[in-house]
Parts: sequence; C-alpha cells; structure tokens
Amino acid sequence: MKPLDILISGASIAGPAAALLLARQGHRVTVVERASALRDGGQTVDLRGAGRTVMTRLGLADAAGARLLQQRGIATVDADGKRRSALPVEAFGGNGIVSTHEILRGDLAAVLVEPLPTTVEFLWNDTVVSLDEHRDRVDVTFENAPPRSCDLVVGADGLGSAVRRAAFGDDAAHLRPIGLRYAWFTAQIDAELDGWYLLHAARGGRVVSARPSRTGTEVKASLAVRGVDPVPLVDRESQWRMLEREFADVGWVAPQLLDRMRTAPDWAYADLAQVRMERFVTGRIALVGDAGYCPTPLTGLGTTLALVGAYVLAGELGRSDGDVAGALAGYQEVMRPFVATAGQLPPGGVAGYAPRSRAAVALSRFSYWSMNRWPMRPLLTAQFAKADGIDLPAYPAGPVSAAAPGRVRE
Repeated sequence: MKPLDILISGASIAGPAAALLLARQGHRVTVVERASALRDGGQTVDLRGAGRTVMTRLGLADAAGARLLQQRGIATVDADGKRRSALPVEAFGGNGIVSTHEILRGDLAAVLVEPLPTTVEFLWNDTVVSLDEHRDRVDVTFENAPPRSCDLVVGADGLGSAVRRAAFGDDAAHLRPIGLRYAWFTAQIDAELDGWYLLHAARGGRVVSARPSRTGTEVKASLAVRGVDPVPLVDRESQWRMLEREFADVGWVAPQLLDRMRTAPDWAYADLAQVRMERFVTGRIALVGDAGYCPTPLTGLGTTLALVGAYVLAGELGRSDGDVAGALAGYQEVMRPFVATAGQLPPGGVAGYAPRSRAAVALSRFSYWSMNRWPMRPLLTAQFAKADGIDLPAYPAGPVSAAAPGRVRE
C-alpha cells in the first residue's frame, strides 16, 4: 500500500507502540508530545495477558524483561506499619494484583522508543490544537509547529486527550469520574518495603501506598482519597493543600510523604475517571489507549489496552490495502468487546480499594488475605483473566524489518 503520513499525539505507551508498528509498515510517522522529552521513571505498570503477547510479537519481550522490577506481592499494613494481610506475587499464576512482569512506565516507553527507525519525527513541547477533517486528509493545527495535513491522526494522549477534545467534543461527554482523587510520585521514606507493595487504608476512604522502585532508597508512592471536587484541582498548590488536609491524621508513612511530595521530581495528580465512548474512531482519526477507553488504574489493564489497541490499529491498517476507513472500522470492531470487558472495575470497585468506615477497612484487609482462597478466588480469577480477553489476530508483518535502525533516545 502507499505509505501514509500519520500523526500520533502522545509519547507514553500507546503512542510509541503505534509509531513502531506503523513505521515498520513503511509509513511516515510523526509523534507530537507535550513534554520536552521522553519522561523517565514514572509509576509501575504491568505487562500481562494480551499486552505481554504484543510485546513478544514486537520482538521486545527480552528488552522489557531486562528492566522488570522484582516485587514479592501486595500487603496491607496498619497505622503502625504492622503487616495485616498479604497476597504474594505467585498467586493467580503470577497475574494477580502484583504480576511477575512489573516495569516502570518510563522504562516501558524507552523499550518501545529505542527501536524506532530514525525516520520517525518527534515534535516536543507541543500539542494538537484543532483538527479539520476532509474526505482524504486531516488538517492539523499545533500550539507551536506549523500546520500540516495528514492521512491519519492517532490520539494516544491519555485521559486528557487533546485529540479527543478536538475530534469528539468536550470531555464531559466521555469522562465518567469514579470518585477517587489520586496522586503519584517518587519519594524516599524510612520504612523498609522488603520487596513488597505496601498499602494502608485509613477511615474516610484514604489510602497510602508505597511500592519498590529500581533502588532501595526510593519508592513509588501514592495518596488517594474518596470524593470528587466540584472545582477541579488543576494547580499543584491546591492539590498539595487538599492532601495535607485529608491526610493530616493518617499514620504509617503518610507524614513522610506529605513532607516530601512538594519536592517530588515526577508529581502527578488526577481525579480518576473512565473514558466511555460508543465509538473511538471518526473519519481519519482514531483514539488508542486511555484517550479512547481509559479503564482507570484500579483495573490494572490500562497498559494492556494501550499495547493491544496500538497493535490492532496498525494491524488493521496493514492489511487494508490503503482503505483507511475500512481499517478504522476493523479496529473498532476488534477492540470494542475487549474494551467493554477490560473497563469493568474489579469486585468492590472504589469502595473496596478505599473503604470509609472502620468495619469496611477491616473487611478490606480481610479481602487481601482471602483473595487466593474460596470463595474469593474464583471471582478474582475471572477478573485477572480479562487481560487475555481478546483473541489477537495474527497480522502479516510489514515491509520494514523489526531490525530497522534504531534511534538514540532524546
């Protein structure tokens, strides 16, 4: 097929995966990214089910495997840091809450970017402002770069997708808040994790967690609290003040995290929401990953959906013989059932993760202990099996070899 000019918005997981697959087919690919460079570190994500299969088909399983984190499982602790319940990583065949294939988000992005051919162009410090669709092209306006016309635009720019807003309208029509305010960041704490992902749930729907990073001196921390602000907290100062207020009386390592969050190098905050759309394609525009079907971190399937979405989109385009509309229709059809299943929150939902009452906190701790036992095990087995809930088509390889010259990371 004739090579296409393809613009991809977003350089986290879905964007680089799509760029790699489409470049291997011989298309001219440009990636636009709001950040000034590929973002290192980040929080821990897992490679499971069909997402792990995609990495194998990309030829990147070994590269990702070399950067995996070693974690022993998830455990709950009380306000004094005393262990209350635990679920080891070996549970559910290594595909439980903590899987055998945990990797930092930035490391996974690097694994996907490093083999990109040097023909892939990056526009850093920029974003899509508007899209003007025509029958055979999309005219794109950027915040900084000159306008350009593309044969296909891929929105892989996350929960706050600029492409989704430009092509599908206001966020309010597509975002479904789940009632959880969440902050992620890297910090140093005095408590020893010993390889465990530790979690402390306090009354009032407040959760403190810390999980291992690459080094023993740093942890990947989070603070989460139930509720939805009537006015979104868009600036860091308001986010920090809210968390200082909510976690002022919480024990374990909460005081340390409150003290260190303001200087964290990778602070991130969101009012968690799912993206629900009847269609995530229109004309010559397609959404991939969180931009089109964010399931929230509670499902553990965001990375899987991002990788699978990129793989299916590129695969459908590769066998379309230049029929972009047909390829996007095929992408929608293949992904729709998987998106619907993977987007379902686990048993208990937000209330199970962030219990409000003393009794609910005790029940939550008990649930971690009982997950690998009857009658909880069958319910959770079905939940974790969702990662393999798609029969991935075996798309033909593109004309560009997987061993194409790679690029040096920017």
